[in-house]
Amino acid sequence: MIYSMTGYGKAVAELPNKKITIEIKSLNSKQFDLFTRLPSAYREREILLRNSLARRLVRGKIDLSMNVEVIAKDVTSKIDHNVLCQYHQEIGDLAAELNIPAPQEWFSVLLRLPDVMRQEQEELSDEEWNIIQEAVNRAVDDTVAFRRQEGEMLAQVLSTKIANIHSLLVAVEPFEEERIEKVKTRIREGLNTLEGIDYDKNRFEQEIIYYIEKLDVNEEKNRLAHHLDYFTATLKENEPQGKKLGFIAQEIGREINTLGSKSNQSGMQRIVVQMKDELEQMKEQILNVL
Repeated sequence: MIYSMTGYGKAVAELPNKKITIEIKSLNSKQFDLFTRLPSAYREREILLRNSLARRLVRGKIDLSMNVEVIAKDVTSKIDHNVLCQYHQEIGDLAAELNIPAPQEWFSVLLRLPDVMRQEQEELSDEEWNIIQEAVNRAVDDTVAFRRQEGEMLAQVLSTKIANIHSLLVAVEPFEEERIEKVKTRIREGLNTLEGIDYDKNRFEQEIIYYIEKLDVNEEKNRLAHHLDYFTATLKENEPQGKKLGFIAQEIGREINTLGSKSNQSGMQRIVVQMKDELEQMKEQILNVL
């Protein structure tokens, strides 16, 4: 069973004074890349989140966001005595210096000035973080389930492509005997144009054997069939196999290229081109396999 790197998960953490919506989006990447959008109060736990997500999601470009909806304010406003006293002193000194009356309603003036009112936010408690962590785990569960569903569709596509290449490999066989006869005929015709020159029949047979061995594709066919079977077996393994499938696809490509270089028959060359087309489509899908 393979998993896709494409996924999406969502969960909500309900707290007495706030509601936190957690979303996880996952796309393909060569390694684990995490991008977070967290409220400032939770950034101290970002390393814990990163380690937890890395263990479960393994690989991919992961986007984690937390949106906080405040139901009841969890902050309290306090007067900064030092700032207020400093403003009072400066305004009083300036009024005396300019010979103008000081404000009669001091508080109505002072409380409007910047930084007089200080908001103190409550610290993140372990109880609150445990609720958030549990919601993150639920969002990860949704993401993994999404990845599995996408992986099942990827496996079907890849299995179809492997079956197509298998069929094309079988279609190569009828051309092999035809190629050998074509080589023999071409050599005989060339010898027949040399009028009055006799040739050694034994040497002729040796040359035929040389060309047949040079154009023989049985070894490439056997290796290609082995790689195709290995690819199919790897699709059924439980561990993340995206990189391994990519390596096997490279080996399949090498055998197809060698098969094409030995093809001296138009029908066989067309089959090789079709194999390459199927393989390229496979490689595009493998990029998204976990």
